[in-house]
Amino acid sequence: MKKILIKNGILVSSKKCEKKDVLIYGEKIKKVEKNIKPEKDVEVIDAKNKYIFPGFIDGHTHFDLSVAGTTTIDDFKSGTLAAIVGGTTTIVDYGTQYKGETLDRGYKNWMKKASKGVSCDFGIHMSISDVNKKVLSEVKNMIKKGITSFKLYTTYDIKLEDDDMYKCMEEIGKNKGVVGIHCENDGLIKELREEVKGSDNKKVKSHYLTRPSVAEAEAINRMAYFANLAKTPFLAVHVTCEEALNEVKLARKRGYEVYAETCPQYLYFDNSVYNKNFDEASKYVCAPPLRYKKDIKALWDGIKNGDIDIVSTDHCSFTKKQKALGKNDFRKIPGGLNLVEHRAVFIYKGVVDKKITIEKMCEVLCENPAKIFGLYKNKGYIKEGYDADIVIFDPNTDTIYDEKNQMTKSDYCVAKGVTFKGAIDKVLLRGEVVVDSIEEGDLYYNIVKENKGKFVKRSIYKKFR
Repeated sequence: MKKILIKNGILVSSKKCEKKDVLIYGEKIKKVEKNIKPEKDVEVIDAKNKYIFPGFIDGHTHFDLSVAGTTTIDDFKSGTLAAIVGGTTTIVDYGTQYKGETLDRGYKNWMKKASKGVSCDFGIHMSISDVNKKVLSEVKNMIKKGITSFKLYTTYDIKLEDDDMYKCMEEIGKNKGVVGIHCENDGLIKELREEVKGSDNKKVKSHYLTRPSVAEAEAINRMAYFANLAKTPFLAVHVTCEEALNEVKLARKRGYEVYAETCPQYLYFDNSVYNKNFDEASKYVCAPPLRYKKDIKALWDGIKNGDIDIVSTDHCSFTKKQKALGKNDFRKIPGGLNLVEHRAVFIYKGVVDKKITIEKMCEVLCENPAKIFGLYKNKGYIKEGYDADIVIFDPNTDTIYDEKNQMTKSDYCVAKGVTFKGAIDKVLLRGEVVVDSIEEGDLYYNIVKENKGKFVKRSIYKKFR
């Protein structure tokens, strides 16, 4: 059994930072104490002046997803490779039951996609798009398989009508699952899109003008009422704006069990990017869209104050050629950004800028996702007996992103040329060093051991509100 001792680092949790060593036996954490003496045959990793985080968890990715007349460019192989390089040791991808399929068929389809190779551990949410008695009866079995969270949509061609939405919530709640919902008012968006005429069809800014914040806020309000009636914990995914966050806070004041997720893109970019030329502006098309500068501040404040529980990526990656499918009609631009590789460094910038603490970074990237997504028995914390999923983060090194040095198959980088303080130094997945950055002059090379990930059977969520 291989032994690793991480010494001299600063251990990060949601409660505090403290100097402690971490002893690993095989895949598990054996001991977490100050000044652990090296045993015989132990490999020592010196983490002096570096942070030791639990492996980051990304609960919102879309790998190998058929959408908008195309398929996301990152499959499980490239997507999980990008994830692990960015310090994410576990992802939970949104599997989809397409129209006419059973939930079991959707589950098997996603497991087959993942069989091509995964470089971090993974779980699956199940998105439900077609509701009938058979499908509802499968919810209990999905949870037994470790699929303990489900995705529902209030928009797109896989949206559910209110009656089916409630039926799903009720069944999920009865079986102690969690429902995550993409919240936008579909009817309002459709009407606003119908009103766009002539040359405005080619303008990328029509995308955000036809998906206003009120469409998101109204849907969160409505779904919160539904979920409470169904006695189901509700995660509002990718919250983008102050109005939507206010609805989350109001629901909680009513005593509803509502959780909130946001994403790095909504914390850094505003809708002024949609005024650029098509090739540039289309890179930032996502749904819900980027908002205003005031919303960026509201979201950072929401993280700081505990109103936002987790930061996931909604990684949904495309190429420039795929984005160009909407060159003549903004409605046909595939929506999504490619940030699974960049999330931790993006969020650490919030620490550097004093918007949040480093403890809060650990809470929203590690601990809270573990609780909501049923991973808290083995992941999300650095504790004895837990999986040795560990990120050693160097705060004294800069990261400069470029499409040439990223692992995603996407051929552009929305953060190109930006210098971020902090860098991923090493990543351990269940006790094995799978990413190791080696300094040579001004360059860091990521040495990666691929295909070390495995499927994680998740438990039911852990209530913390």
